[in-house]
Amino acid sequence: MSALTTLCMKIQPFQATYPNFDFIASPDSFCDDAKNSFREFQANGFFEKAPQNALYVYQIETDDHLHTGLIALNDVEDFFAGKVKKHEKTLSEREQQQMQLFLKWNAILKPVLLTYPPVPDISLWLEHFTQAHKPLYVTRFVKDRQTHRVWMVTAEADIRQLQRLFAQHVNSTYIADGHHRTTTVALLHERLKNKSKEFDFDSLFCAFFATDQLEILDYNRVVEGLKDVSPTHFMVKMSKIFDLDVLEVPRKPLEKHELVMYAQKHWYSLRWKESVLKTHAKDRVVLDATLLNEFVLDQIFGITDVRTDTRITYIEGAKGLDGVRKATNGSDDRIGFVLFPVTFDDMMKLADAGESLPPKSTYFEPRLKSGMLVKMLRR
Repeated sequence: MSALTTLCMKIQPFQATYPNFDFIASPDSFCDDAKNSFREFQANGFFEKAPQNALYVYQIETDDHLHTGLIALNDVEDFFAGKVKKHEKTLSEREQQQMQLFLKWNAILKPVLLTYPPVPDISLWLEHFTQAHKPLYVTRFVKDRQTHRVWMVTAEADIRQLQRLFAQHVNSTYIADGHHRTTTVALLHERLKNKSKEFDFDSLFCAFFATDQLEILDYNRVVEGLKDVSPTHFMVKMSKIFDLDVLEVPRKPLEKHELVMYAQKHWYSLRWKESVLKTHAKDRVVLDATLLNEFVLDQIFGITDVRTDTRITYIEGAKGLDGVRKATNGSDDRIGFVLFPVTFDDMMKLADAGESLPPKSTYFEPRLKSGMLVKMLRR
C-alpha cells in the first residue's frame, strides 16, 4: 500500500435521494419536518433518486457570502484511522437515538459537516464547475434568508480529478457538525460488518467545506444562578477572578479571554485575571468555556456537570445579543454569558491532540438542511 493511499481521504460518489420541489410548497417547512415525516414524504413522491452515482457540489448563498463545498461518501475506516477528527465527547444515549432513526428511515438525512484547511486547487475547481454548469436544483429558504444550490458531478474524469485533489491535499478533516452521526455509523459498521450485508455502514455521508467556507460563531450560556447566591455576593466573587467594567452599550467580546455578562438588566465586560489564566498555562489551549465551567459554574454556582444540569441554557451565536437578553430576562435569577468564538486553530490543535472541547463550544454557520440530500442505507 502506497504512502498516498494510507494518508489520503478516500472520497466516493453515490446515488443520492433528493426532494422533488415541484411538489413542495415551502422548502422551510419541508426540511424542518423531514426528520418526523421522511417515510411519509418518500411514500407520497416528494423525493426522487438520482439516475447514477455522482459527487455533489453544494453551495449556500447568504446575504453576504457564498459557501461552497463537496458532498461525497468517505470510507468509515478513515474515522477509525484518526483522519476524521472529533473535538466533542459523544453520549451513548444520543448514539442509540441516532441508530434507531437511521434504521427507521433506512436513510441518513443530512451529511456530517467536515472541515479542512483551504486547498486552492480544490476551491478553484469547485468555482469553475459551478460557473460552467447548471445546478440540479436551486432552493430559497425564506426563514434563514438563504439560497441553496446543488450540482451533480457525473463525468468520470471530473470525479477522478476531485478524488486525486483530495488524495493529494487533504490528509485529515475535522468534524464541524455531526459527531453523533459519525460515531453511530462507526458503531453500526463494527456491529454489522460480519453479520449483515443488508445495510451500508461502510461509508460516512459527508459534506466537505474548507475552513474559509465556514464561520465559527459564539455559543453562549444563560444560567439560573442567583437563586442560591445573592447578586451582591455574586459580584464580589466575580471581582476576584475577573476585571469587571460596566458597558454603556451592549456588545459582544472583542477578543479571546474577554466575556460579556448580562445580569440584572446591566451589561459588563469581564476579563480573566492573570492569576486565573496561569492556572491553565500548561494547557495546550486555554478556552474561555473551560475557565467559565471551572471558576464560575462549578466554584460559584455548584454546577459540576454542564452537559446535564438543567440550570444552563445554551444560546447559539446566530441569535445574537438579543437571544441572550431575552433568555436572561425570563427570570431575575438568570445571568447571561457571551463568549468570544473559538478559533479554527484552537479547535484543530485540540482535535489533533485527541482532546475534547467543553460541550456547546462551537456553532458553525452555515448549516445544512435535513432532507436536501439523502443517503439511503439499504444496499
